[in-house]
Amino acid sequence: MKTNEEKVYSLLGLATRAGKIVSGDDSTLKDLKKAKVFLVLVADDASDNTKKLFKDKCSYRNIKLIYFSTKLQLGLAIGKAPRAVIGIKDNNFSNKIIEYLQ
Repeated sequence: MKTNEEKVYSLLGLATRAGKIVSGDDSTLKDLKKAKVFLVLVADDASDNTKKLFKDKCSYRNIKLIYFSTKLQLGLAIGKAPRAVIGIKDNNFSNKIIEYLQ
């Protein structure tokens, strides 16, 4: 049986292949400002500045933010280099991830 954390990594992989995520600080911030993102995942080991920036931007726009995993794990889940921030651009994927992480 997969843990919820593993399920989230699988979902991130699926969302990536479906083109439903944006990753990295700049790209995620850009889509966040355009309200194209339903959920933002920030790595636990992201810098304090990054955490504060996304916490402020998300709360201002009423977008859910979850601190989850490490930059390395997030990067691996989407088949890229380590990522501190991932934005989920699909409501269904974001709801599923939120469900698993509660």
